Amino acid sequence: MALEKSRCFTDSLSLLIACSRVVVALCSSPKPPPDSLSIPVNVSNPNNNHTVTKTPISSDLKINDTESVKKMLTDNTESTSTTQESNETPIRQLSQSSVPTTRIGRLYQYTSLAAGVGVGAISESLRRTFSPQQQSSSVLLTPANVDRIVKRLTRMRGAALKLGQMLSIQDSSMLSSEVEQILLRVQNAANYMPDSQFQSVMKSSLSNDWRAKFQDFDTTPFAAASIGQVHKATIPESLGYPFSKVAVKVQYPGVSKSIASDLSNLSSLITFSSILPKGMYLENTIRVARVELEWECDYERERNAMKQFRELLRGDESVNVPRVVDELSTKDVLTAEFVDGVTIGQVAEMEQGIRDWVGETVLRLCLRELFEFRLMQTDPNWSNFLFDKKKRQVQLLDFGATREFAKSFTDSYVRLLYGAYRNNRDEMIYFSKTLGFLTGLESETMLNAHINSLLHLSLPFRTNSYFDFTNQDITTQVRELIPVMLRERLTPPPDESYSLHRKLSGAFLLCARIGARVKCREAFEQAISKYGIS
Repeated sequence: MALEKSRCFTDSLSLLIACSRVVVALCSSPKPPPDSLSIPVNVSNPNNNHTVTKTPISSDLKINDTESVKKMLTDNTESTSTTQESNETPIRQLSQSSVPTTRIGRLYQYTSLAAGVGVGAISESLRRTFSPQQQSSSVLLTPANVDRIVKRLTRMRGAALKLGQMLSIQDSSMLSSEVEQILLRVQNAANYMPDSQFQSVMKSSLSNDWRAKFQDFDTTPFAAASIGQVHKATIPESLGYPFSKVAVKVQYPGVSKSIASDLSNLSSLITFSSILPKGMYLENTIRVARVELEWECDYERERNAMKQFRELLRGDESVNVPRVVDELSTKDVLTAEFVDGVTIGQVAEMEQGIRDWVGETVLRLCLRELFEFRLMQTDPNWSNFLFDKKKRQVQLLDFGATREFAKSFTDSYVRLLYGAYRNNRDEMIYFSKTLGFLTGLESETMLNAHINSLLHLSLPFRTNSYFDFTNQDITTQVRELIPVMLRERLTPPPDESYSLHRKLSGAFLLCARIGARVKCREAFEQAISKYGIS
């Protein structure tokens, strides 16, 4: 017991030193930005008749939304639904707070986070020193500290929140349960900006009389995410579009300019806290994240990607890309057709035939993006897909993470997949080296783990007839190999693989989520044949 108390006390001193180093590294002591401004709003939707009750301004804004939120153009949380079949009302929380826009203001948020987490960890460590009970969980990632981190990242938005969302799709076996809890919570959380900041963005993007350009505009967003928030609106017939309902995505102020400094500050926090394993190659992850975040903050780039995908998918009635309103779109505002549909969570409750069709549609699209277009929307968030049952059509949303792949990359990557499909070990090793997954100096243990992971991941494409994602254990099998690969691998994966594997794994997980049975082998063989491999 004396030894344990001595160790805990030493840990607390180490945490104090680490916390001090973080604060010194971030070097900040400015005044904090103003507290969040919020308005409680209760929204009910029986039979689509809205009843809204607003109370005076208070310190906490909460929106209780029983309406199934139809998410457009954003990577926000997927809504949970079906209130008419239950007396219980599901609650989805959106909170309003100002977005820190200056470098000093954002730096303050990080130093406050570092200090708060450090003090909390020290307090917990000292408590355990004099507690007779054994504690095996982290002194750094206590429930109170987890809550601190989530709230701070949620308020920061931008790179802070986006990096958490990107890491959240990594295999959870690579992370502690506490870190996994943080990432899962930030994946489905964001605040929205107050009206003053919203008005500033709209005026600078669409002129001071921006409101006159719309017939109706709901200034309370129905979705908020890491980079922007989304509003419902209608446009006048005079614009000449065959639709009137639109979704308007508005970027948070200062987000695009803060990417580099945000990621640098996050890197310092993560490095000093050592909450991520070394095998994740944090520096490489952040470097790739910086490029992808810059893409996602450029709404003009996203607008062009939407048009490009709409043209590429012309004639495919199984999917639809919303049409863009060019006159009301800029680098910071993106206006597009509002489309109807239900969430992936609701598809999971439908009959088997529909689930199979949706799963196969998404998987075939993923293969077309890689094999045919060499252009992929790489955000795997399920809320980027809606299903229109009347049209029997999957609506595709949010093209900010669109990435083009060089033919030299896809040539080798397709050959790698084909080698796994054929269970050809030599081909898998050769093209893994060509792509940069392996150096050629790996141990036999690492080679075996790498090859086995490829074989597990390619199993759906090697299965005759339907592959039932409901009963698959691919994730479990790959998780067992992760510790070995983290320990043994000698190089980070190629840059393209970060976004590509997010999308591929996202397609598999979506099929598993809805319990789809898909003819994966047939779809893969058709894609391979079209690519020119026989």
